Amino acid sequence: MLSKKYKPSETEAKLSKFWESNQIYTFHPEDSGDIYSIDTPPPTVSGKLHIGHIFSYTQAEMIARYKRMQGYNVFYPFGFDDNGLPTERLVENDLKIQAKDIPRSVFTQKCYQVVEAYEQEFQALWHSLGFSCDWNLVYRTIEPRTQRISQKSFIDLYKQNKAYLEESPVLYCTHCQTSIAQAELESKELDTTFNHIPFMVDGQVLEIATTRPELLYACQAIFVHPEDTKNAHWIGKKAQVPLYDFTVPILADQDVDMHKGSGMVMCCTFGDTKDLEWYKTYSFDYKKAIDIHGFMAEEVPYIGGMHVKKARQRIIELLTEQNLLIKKYAIQHTVSVHERCGHPIEIMPSKQWYIDILTHKDTLLALADHINWYPSYMKTRYTTWVENLKWNWCISRQRYFGVPFPVWYCEKCGAIMVADETALPVNPLETAPPSPCSCGSTDFRPESAVLDTWATSSVTPLINARYGEPDDMTDQLLPMSMRTQAHEIIRTWAFYTMAKTYFHFGIIPWKDIMICGFVLARKGEKISKSKKNAKLEPKKLIETHSADCVRYWAASAKLGTDTTFSEDDLKVSKRFITKLWNAAKFSLMHLEDWEPCQVDHVLPQDQWILDRSRLARDKASQHLDQYEIGLARQVLDSFFWHDYCDHYLELVKDRLYKPDVHGKKNRQSAQYAIYHTLLTVLKAYSIFTPFITEEIYKAYYETYESTPSIHLTKWQKATSMDTFSIAFGDYLKMILSDVRKYKSEKALSMKDAIGCLTLTIPEAYTHAFEGVLQDLYATTHAERIVVEVGDDFELIMC
Repeated sequence: MLSKKYKPSETEAKLSKFWESNQIYTFHPEDSGDIYSIDTPPPTVSGKLHIGHIFSYTQAEMIARYKRMQGYNVFYPFGFDDNGLPTERLVENDLKIQAKDIPRSVFTQKCYQVVEAYEQEFQALWHSLGFSCDWNLVYRTIEPRTQRISQKSFIDLYKQNKAYLEESPVLYCTHCQTSIAQAELESKELDTTFNHIPFMVDGQVLEIATTRPELLYACQAIFVHPEDTKNAHWIGKKAQVPLYDFTVPILADQDVDMHKGSGMVMCCTFGDTKDLEWYKTYSFDYKKAIDIHGFMAEEVPYIGGMHVKKARQRIIELLTEQNLLIKKYAIQHTVSVHERCGHPIEIMPSKQWYIDILTHKDTLLALADHINWYPSYMKTRYTTWVENLKWNWCISRQRYFGVPFPVWYCEKCGAIMVADETALPVNPLETAPPSPCSCGSTDFRPESAVLDTWATSSVTPLINARYGEPDDMTDQLLPMSMRTQAHEIIRTWAFYTMAKTYFHFGIIPWKDIMICGFVLARKGEKISKSKKNAKLEPKKLIETHSADCVRYWAASAKLGTDTTFSEDDLKVSKRFITKLWNAAKFSLMHLEDWEPCQVDHVLPQDQWILDRSRLARDKASQHLDQYEIGLARQVLDSFFWHDYCDHYLELVKDRLYKPDVHGKKNRQSAQYAIYHTLLTVLKAYSIFTPFITEEIYKAYYETYESTPSIHLTKWQKATSMDTFSIAFGDYLKMILSDVRKYKSEKALSMKDAIGCLTLTIPEAYTHAFEGVLQDLYATTHAERIVVEVGDDFELIMC
């Protein structure tokens, strides 16, 4: 029936073809049953997938399988986020080219070619893991349909006055050559020097400590905390800026840290976000110091045209030469860097497109209360982020491979011309507006920037629902049932999706959000491509250990928590796979001569394992309803390893082998229990290890269950539970465990005989124990078993 040894490499390839050819996981919108829709994160096409991706994506896939077996019509699409800066970097690195050095159209075409190869590789990996998504629903964030939906989203927000164009200071990455949003900032500890510089005030020295002396030319003011008794006397005076000999006012502000440096701080345009806040608050003039390439502006005396780092060194040299450097010492300080490249960001005026979120902060905070957060504490991360937002969302990027803004500008009057929705998608660099400007001019300048990739991936619910397309399913799918994602992108993907969906429809994007943890390297850092610590390639792990082994490991952690990984962790998975195969092989061997049917004679111990399996299934189901995959697996593991294998199969083994001794009806009772218990076990584990469970199911159960795949069977909760049966089974487990312990301590074989077992049990269980005595004699090898009545359970061996 089952081969002696399980062969995953043969089984997994065979079953993958079976599932695909029979469309086991195809979504049918016309089918009955409530739709359960999943908003799956489209992996960024920026390099190879690593074990961290496998961890989180597989957990979500297990939920899809669980919901399908709960009777839902599961809508489970997959996508690829294949535009934007990460993809451009991949193409540049792979092809050894620079986007800025070749025509934009040529670079874009090369991007299409590279991402197609990576996406085929990604899809093959998900296939090899047995993902039950419907590949007919796949989307790409750069494809025409997605571009159309993304551009339509922009136009809708523009018409609502929520998307707007403004020239103002913006966060800018001079390395990536693009504006960025607040959500793309990370904090990084960098080595630098604190430089104490003398500003002169009425012939006296006012000492300022700064890490950015290259910005002296752009100094606007000196700030002092109003309660700083040591320095308050400077307030209201003017200070002369060293080297440049112009004066700036000395002002009071509560935000000054009087315990840092000299207790006073200079404000420049712009050193950091605090400078920008003061610039806006006090209406300072803008003085350009740094250009978009990360070099000092040509007009800056002494250091114009130098790279910022070299300019900093040169200014320090000049200050030293002119005795204008009081002291200098090394420090580590926190700097805002671009998450994509790790380079410090600058702030500079630029004309960019924004989405207004600051006006709607209260509404966006309140939205969180209408979504179920799993785990619940992740909601705090969202609210903390929204509460601390200081910038509107900058959605324009000065890059090449992305969704174009469907916008032109009239060269005569400057008016903004937005594309007609019926013409989408459009590329304004290649297409002219269909009509003249309202001023009569036909001379237009196309917008050359592209949309931030988050501006597209934030509409994945709309992409999934085919918003505005001929097969629009918005009414059926929104809000979607569940979003799954990592906790690091709560501030981006979760927040932006919530904002956009609300702005478009006035609703939440999904009912539940499932937040997964990271996989960490052994030294305690997140495994990622950028950190170059993702040495264990998923493809190799699957080929070496099997998909089910990798999946079983992925189901090991509590939701939202980070976990570590090494290849040794898969040894636990292998032991489980071997145990499940051997237990099924033993069980099915004893069902070869049995036709599944109802029996009118079920022994108490057989009823116990049936009820205990249902209890384990229902407890696992409760955890899965909360998206706690790791806890659900723990419940099932405890039942399978201990209750079913260690206790029950050992207890009934003799009865199965010797019907002439125990009686045919008693053997049929065990067969009935094994048939249904093993089927429950297989169904429950099928969401974690779909290949081996399907192989066992098809080897036997398919004939009797009349369903071609275990993954189309139903995993339903019990309507009631026999607590008496469960308690009776607990007594049985205690007896078997105590006997094993006794024999082990006496260095006896489990088959060695013992003289007498005296059991003291509550009176209510005496009748049940009469039905189990024959099994107990065979299992314990006791020469005599005495059952006595008492208030508490007790076991005496002699």
